[in-house]
Amino acid sequence: MSDKKQKKPQKLKARLARGFPDRSSADIRATDEMMAKIRLVYERFGFEPVETPFVEYTDALGKFLPDQDRPNEGVFSFQDDDEQWLSLRYDLTAPLARHVAENFNDIQLPYRTYRAGWVFRNEKPGPGRFRQFMQFDADIVGAPGVQADAEMCMMMADTMEALGIPRGDYVIRVNNRKVLDGVMEAIGLGGDENASRRLTVLRAIDKLDKFGIDGVKLLLGAGRWDGGKEGEGDFTPGAGLVDDDINLLIGFLRSTVSIKPLSIKFDGGNQDEDTKLMPHAMFPYDGSRLTSNERFAQGIEELSIIRSTIHASGYGPDRIKIDPSVVRGLEYYTGPVFEAELLFDVTNEKGQKVQFGSVGGGGRYDGLVSRFMGQPVPATGFSIGVSRLMTALKNLGKLSGEAASGPILVTIMDRDRIGDYARMAQELRVALNPVDANNQPLGPTIPVELFQGNPKDFPKQLRYADRRGSPIAIIQGGNEKEAGKLIVKDLIEGKRIAETITDNAEWREAKAGEHLVDEGDLVITVQRVLAEQASDGQDI
Repeated sequence: MSDKKQKKPQKLKARLARGFPDRSSADIRATDEMMAKIRLVYERFGFEPVETPFVEYTDALGKFLPDQDRPNEGVFSFQDDDEQWLSLRYDLTAPLARHVAENFNDIQLPYRTYRAGWVFRNEKPGPGRFRQFMQFDADIVGAPGVQADAEMCMMMADTMEALGIPRGDYVIRVNNRKVLDGVMEAIGLGGDENASRRLTVLRAIDKLDKFGIDGVKLLLGAGRWDGGKEGEGDFTPGAGLVDDDINLLIGFLRSTVSIKPLSIKFDGGNQDEDTKLMPHAMFPYDGSRLTSNERFAQGIEELSIIRSTIHASGYGPDRIKIDPSVVRGLEYYTGPVFEAELLFDVTNEKGQKVQFGSVGGGGRYDGLVSRFMGQPVPATGFSIGVSRLMTALKNLGKLSGEAASGPILVTIMDRDRIGDYARMAQELRVALNPVDANNQPLGPTIPVELFQGNPKDFPKQLRYADRRGSPIAIIQGGNEKEAGKLIVKDLIEGKRIAETITDNAEWREAKAGEHLVDEGDLVITVQRVLAEQASDGQDI
């Protein structure tokens, strides 16, 4: 036998995978509360739920993957037994496109649907940047008119207000990718051969709120160092545009929306001729290279329809406004694009005051379903970043995530009477949580818990109740059982009394909120104590 001491087996280290957060009960409650309000708005507009799986065939995501030559770049991918590539969904839009195409004959168009779920990005995690996060999407498939896009913007505005975000603290910003495509064509980036450079330009513009005009100029040109100087931090390659083209783009981004009519006459006012569009009626800036661009003009006309639709519906520019800097980073958008932006200030990780920024967005993607169909299938939709929006609502004090009350705790005094205590707990659960004929709750849930720890240390049970925020503890020892009694202990009142009593004898005499009652009066006494706590301003 070896003299060497045998090494103890190493304990398995508990560690969380980077970018995959755990969620507390408060986070889950806050999410559920927020999503319930969002769901009500969606359903008010006629949307219905659908659910797609976490995993899709990689080719269903297709060219919209971050890098189609490396299926595991940007998304989490693996091969099945047939050596086909599967991926965790990158967003909720591409899976919807597959679902619609696969069930096209059974779906009533226009198809209004919403869904919530986890999405996954195989990217470097950082502060506020996760590899797993939740989105809540709404889409209309089969509606070709931009009135559908206008409705999406209105629904986003209504969602913000349903969540308690006041006017002035949010805005829905709208642009059109056709307008941007027209600008791209004007600087020589039209055609499929320039798709990659166009995407680089779009992603650069999308960083405007983060890096400002000067940072975007660098990204449109040679590139940008994160540290601000050459060699400092990581380097992001730019789009390689020349100065004239950069200036045209920046001029467009800096332009403001005119209140002039969007369609005017070129013919001196002859009412019998067709009205022609002057793009600069909406974006009045020096961009003569765009005046004859048909795609640019078409995008402006669509924005005109959106603006007239939302104004007719009572939504002013304080809620929804046209903004040429909105681009959205994904390539599959083909028309209007929009973002929900929160305008109030928060303090970032560097201690700086900044605007909270975007909490969701989307746009028209007429080509996504069509890839499967061989025929045009128009679609538009938007996605809310659930975690980011939840953070915003907490900043505004609109969401706590805390339970209304901890559980009523049935304590255990005698081990051999577990059945009695379990019966009390169940009697309270049924009586305090009534349901209708369809087994649906008639009021807020009042939880009741049977203590499951070591019953030998009774004070430990009360300490446990205090940590759980329990409003009431039920106590029945041998003496109470023999007399057919039990104690309903008002823990909130007991805590209040404890703050005013310093003498132990006085404490014992006060009995600290205890009610000795007949066993048959358990439910009615608990109901009375809860009512008293509620009337005293306790959150039950």
